[in-house]
Amino acid sequence: MAAFSSLTDKLSNAFKHLKSKGKLSEADIDGTIREIRRALLDADVALDVVRSFTSRVRERALGEEVSQALNPAQQVVKIVNDELTQILGAGVDRPLNFAKTPPTIIMLAGLQGAGKTTLAGKLGYWLKDAGHTPLLVAADLQRPNAVTQLQVVGQRADVPVYAPEKGVQSDGGEAVAAPGQTSGDPVKVARDSIQYAKDKLYDTVIIDTAGRLGVDEELMKQARDIRDAVNPNEILFVIDAMIGQDAVQTAEAFNKGVDFTGVVLSKLDGDARGGAALSVASVTGKPILFVSNGEGLKDFEVFHPDRMASRILDMGDILTLIEQAQKEFDEQEAMESAKKMAKGTYGLDDFMDQLEQVRKLGSMKSLLGMIPGMAAHRKELEALDEHEIDRTEAIIHSMTPEERRDPSIIDGSRRARIAYGSGNTVSSVNGLLQRFEQAAKMMKRMTNKVGSGIPGMGGPAIGGGYGKKGKKGKKKGKSKSGNPMKREAEEKALRAKLAGKKSSGGSAFAKKPQNPALPEGLQAAMDAAGTDENGTPNLPPNFGGGLSGLLG
Repeated sequence: MAAFSSLTDKLSNAFKHLKSKGKLSEADIDGTIREIRRALLDADVALDVVRSFTSRVRERALGEEVSQALNPAQQVVKIVNDELTQILGAGVDRPLNFAKTPPTIIMLAGLQGAGKTTLAGKLGYWLKDAGHTPLLVAADLQRPNAVTQLQVVGQRADVPVYAPEKGVQSDGGEAVAAPGQTSGDPVKVARDSIQYAKDKLYDTVIIDTAGRLGVDEELMKQARDIRDAVNPNEILFVIDAMIGQDAVQTAEAFNKGVDFTGVVLSKLDGDARGGAALSVASVTGKPILFVSNGEGLKDFEVFHPDRMASRILDMGDILTLIEQAQKEFDEQEAMESAKKMAKGTYGLDDFMDQLEQVRKLGSMKSLLGMIPGMAAHRKELEALDEHEIDRTEAIIHSMTPEERRDPSIIDGSRRARIAYGSGNTVSSVNGLLQRFEQAAKMMKRMTNKVGSGIPGMGGPAIGGGYGKKGKKGKKKGKSKSGNPMKREAEEKALRAKLAGKKSSGGSAFAKKPQNPALPEGLQAAMDAAGTDENGTPNLPPNFGGGLSGLLG
């Protein structure tokens, strides 16, 4: 996230000099704490929060958990991660409070320009996607064209808007309202919307309220009046992540004025220092429930303190990435693509389908930013052109179905035609085909490697043998002597022992001859495992699960 990029870089630099040290002195830890303190203050984190944070980190870093650690540098990073999670709201993160009897009423509060109206649309879209029936309520009758903006946002999100009043409007681009002017009664609009939602069977009501450029009593009075009129289940305080040091004072004022129940951080994609996020939850004790990191309706996610701390420390956020992928990706299509890759029949049509699925996940920069260690590649990440996918799609759409299935038939004249049809250059077409060929080869190798442990994907099924004797996985059972004479005697004794067990009814494995129908990988793994003194194969503890998967 852009709002934390500077903080991430500075914290990473603070840990660099620790990595080469096997033992940390008090001077090393104090130096690191100073750099962490400077990084947090530069990020506009509240001074009281910085003091308590660095104090706890120093106390733990000087304790036994670091001094006795095998890798003290990693232990310090872990301590910083734990404390970051703590100040971001560990233990107080929770889902929305839904009413036992619908509708659930959610009131949005905050300063003007914090992004409440846009957030109302994102929240409505998120709730609709989760199976709810939300209703947006235009109760901001003060800001010019606020009602119109909410209607546009609601239309984009395909969420209905209750707007009986037009509010203050602008005429020909010139605002006709004086500062603070209100057209209509926002309290009445909010109150009437609840009955409207009940009549129309909407289960969630999201009330967009007015804001001001600064905190004043008139703003708080209107917010309290709306709160008292509708008795909301949630009062979400929307705060601009770029607000800096003023975040604490603003949050405390709204907490005292309307007693909000949760926080939403907006504009986390901005280039400001992001200290607000690290201050609000710690100072107010109220959980951060959601974050908004872009203009798109999908640029909205549930806030997890531990995951955000991991992102700030450049440790990535793989869990969120997996959750988004599971939500948007079609598992059946993914399996089909994997099979095609393994068989070598993967074409540009399949590539297009995967591009479309990736597009559903949102911004590529945001997705790549969730991968651990991406801070080192920030320049390349910032230079990433999001429209490259559009150009790639245009090139593929200019191909015939046959060319998409088998790109190898695309010769010079075809490339010229495709370039002309897609509005690109021939070199762009050549670049796409080269990248596709390289990616297809790499994916085929990866699929075969991953498939080596997956039934139905080819290759050996048990991680221990390679499916061929002698390559890896020598017997891990009873070791044989290096003396040829002694080894031959041991083998004779073992054969005699096994023969005796067959006749007298011993091991179940010894009773049955080797099954020639067993898969090659399974048989190789059994051969490589060797046998114990009873003649039973030395199989790994998790072998049963793999066996049942193969034979079932």
